[in-house]
Amino acid sequence: MSESESEAPGSGQTAIIGAGVMGETLLSGLVRAGRRVDNLLVGEKRPDRAVELEERYGVAVVSNVEAARKADTVALVVKPQDMGAVLDEIAPELRPGQLVVSLAAGITTAFIEARVPAGVAVVRVMPNTPALVDEGMAAISPGSHCDESHLQEAESLMGSTGRVLRIPEKQQDAVTAISGSGPAYLFFVVESMIEAGVHLGLPRATSTELVVQTVVGSAKMLRETGTHPVVLREQVTSPGGTTASALRELEVHKVRAAFLAAMEAARDRSRELAAGS
Repeated sequence: MSESESEAPGSGQTAIIGAGVMGETLLSGLVRAGRRVDNLLVGEKRPDRAVELEERYGVAVVSNVEAARKADTVALVVKPQDMGAVLDEIAPELRPGQLVVSLAAGITTAFIEARVPAGVAVVRVMPNTPALVDEGMAAISPGSHCDESHLQEAESLMGSTGRVLRIPEKQQDAVTAISGSGPAYLFFVVESMIEAGVHLGLPRATSTELVVQTVVGSAKMLRETGTHPVVLREQVTSPGGTTASALRELEVHKVRAAFLAAMEAARDRSRELAAGS
């Protein structure tokens, strides 16, 4: 595509195939980010869900085939096990130069490229659930037919719900283990801290408010100060104090090693899913 023919990200029609939680999250993020509703299509087969989305966002809800035919960019927000069937359905409508953005965990760009016409650009994305509150972390990787304009469009899509990083596809399994699954680890820690507060005699509502605001404030300190977490931890840890006693117990119970083992397990499972696809 020549410079005169190139378009700014978001200027063409975008179709979202798959209107589950993440699909609607992407749709609502694009609308809030200023995408014109008449440039958005949704592929959804359930009639009741189609009516719901049309009423809520004013978008056209069409068949997957029509969405693929009309759009310049097709975002596939479907379950990994459904990806093959969806690609078989829409592949005859896809064309060279069109962009397919996949948000399905473990599905490689090679898997998609083998099932669509030659010259279709593919970008693989690993999003995470904080996209629901516009604080998502998405990692994107280009396939073999992507150019800069395709990557910019994928960044524009995912940037509507949070932050975006470009990474080599070989790092996607590690990203899945860190940011893709990461919210669950943090929710697990929060759950454990709340239960500890109850055990220590606090009402559950009080313990919940204390823990949640502590997590929010700590995350904000990390982002806004740019200070290394070790430094921030040391600032809270007085010699011989309460925090030092607590951290000693965490080390005794090998919490750091447990996190490493857990993320290695998540990475390995991501690899297995990719191989199985």
